[in-house]
Amino acid sequence: MNETAPLSPRFAMILERARHHPPLPVAVVDAQEAHVLAGVLEASDYGLIEPVLLGPQAQIEAVCRRLGCPVDRFPILNRASATEAAEAGVQLVLEGKAAALVKGWIHTDELMRPVLRQLRTARRVSHVFVADLPSYHKLLFITDAAINIVPDLATKAAILQNAIDLVRILGVDRPKVAALSAVELVQPSIPSSLDAACLSKMAQRGQITHAEVDGPLAFDNAISCDAAKIKQINSTVAGEADILLAPDLDAGNILAKGMEYLAGATLAGIVIGARVPLMLTSRSDPPAARLISAAIAVLLHQHWDGDGVSVMAIPTPGDEP
Repeated sequence: MNETAPLSPRFAMILERARHHPPLPVAVVDAQEAHVLAGVLEASDYGLIEPVLLGPQAQIEAVCRRLGCPVDRFPILNRASATEAAEAGVQLVLEGKAAALVKGWIHTDELMRPVLRQLRTARRVSHVFVADLPSYHKLLFITDAAINIVPDLATKAAILQNAIDLVRILGVDRPKVAALSAVELVQPSIPSSLDAACLSKMAQRGQITHAEVDGPLAFDNAISCDAAKIKQINSTVAGEADILLAPDLDAGNILAKGMEYLAGATLAGIVIGARVPLMLTSRSDPPAARLISAAIAVLLHQHWDGDGVSVMAIPTPGDEP
C-alpha cells in the first residue's frame, strides 16, 4: 500500500467510517500525473474507490510504471485532451458506470463545464474545503472557495445549506456557522456584512435549516472565543464555528490556502449539489487530502439522495454497519 503521513484522529475517523461501505466506482479525469495517480492508488488500496482512468493512455501507463503500479490494474480510457476526458467522465456518470468524479490534472473550470451542463440537480453546485488544523479543536468547513465566484444572498443561502448538510452527514447534527465579513457589525457600506446578517435571520426563520448561523463575524472572532470576548460579542458561534461561509470565492480560496501553507492545515475538497460527488482538491495537495476527499465522497454517496436534494438519516459514528 502507498503510505501517506499519519492521519489526524479526526480524519482517521472519517476514513474508518467510509471503509465500512463498498468501494465507489469513480472516473478520474485527466489522470496522467504522479500526485493524482498516487492518491488514486492509495484510495483504492484502502478500499474506497474503484477507478477508471481517463486521459492520454501512454502517459498514464508511464506514470503507473514509475509508481510501481501494474498498467493493467485499472481500466484506462484513452482521451487525448483534458476536455475530452471531462466529457468522458460525465458520460460514465450518465451511463451509471461512475458514482463520483475525481479531478485529476485538469483545471477546475474545464472540468466543471460538462458537470454543470449535464449533471445539475435542483441544488446549487458548490465546493467545500474540509480543513484539519493542529491549532483548532475541530474540523473547519470553508465554503465556497472554488465554484461560485461572487454569490448573491440567495446563492449564499444555497451554498450554506449544502455545507450544513455535508457537515451533518459527517456527524455534527447541528453545526455552527460563521457568516464572514471584514467586520462583526452590520455596515451598509460593506455588502458582505448585510448578507451575513440576512443569513442569520433566515436561519432563525427556518429558511436555512439544521444549523445555528451568526453573522456578520470577522474571522478572528469566528474562531477565537478570546477575540469575541475582547470585542464584547455575545455569540454562541464565536470560537466554536464548524462552517466558515466566505463572502466570495477570492476570500474563501485565500483563507483556505493560507490555512494550508501557513497554519499546517490539511485540506480535503468536495463539490456537492451535482448528481454525484466530485473530489476536487488542488493539484498540489498531498496524498492525505485526496484520500480523505475520497472517504467523504463515499459517505456522501451513502447518505445523500441520488437527486442531490435530500439528506438521508444522519448517521451517528459507530452506528453504521
